[in-house]
Amino acid sequence: MAVHEVYPYLCVKSASAAIAFYQEAFGATEKFRLVEPSGRVGHAEIALGDHIVMLADEFPEMDFRAPDGKSQRTFLIHIHVDDADAVIATALKAGGTLVRAASDAFYGERSGVVRDPFGYDWMIGHAIESVEPAEMQRRYDALMKKA
Repeated sequence: MAVHEVYPYLCVKSASAAIAFYQEAFGATEKFRLVEPSGRVGHAEIALGDHIVMLADEFPEMDFRAPDGKSQRTFLIHIHVDDADAVIATALKAGGTLVRAASDAFYGERSGVVRDPFGYDWMIGHAIESVEPAEMQRRYDALMKKA
């Protein structure tokens, strides 16, 4: 068995508003959307660079529900960009909420976390150095001893 691609598939309260946010915050390009006569988006795809994110409005009748904004996050979406600070600032201006300010990390990345208006957390980062796994483990061990 071969896996050819992996797509995040987001359920949101308003797919149209989410697409607009992702366009403004991350420079997303809408590829297409399928819309019911009622206006509910059944499926949409956006491109973030060469990568696809799929999304749709809620379908409670199929137990497909958006985050409520109150529950703890069980995952985040990590995007690697040229300038994390600039993209974080753009995402905040577009309506995101700062979860964690950008900082330099032991694993060789500068990153921060923004929560979008639809309840998803996005880690936005860029490389600041190349760190081999053994060195990363050494740094991680040192960090955990301080904690």
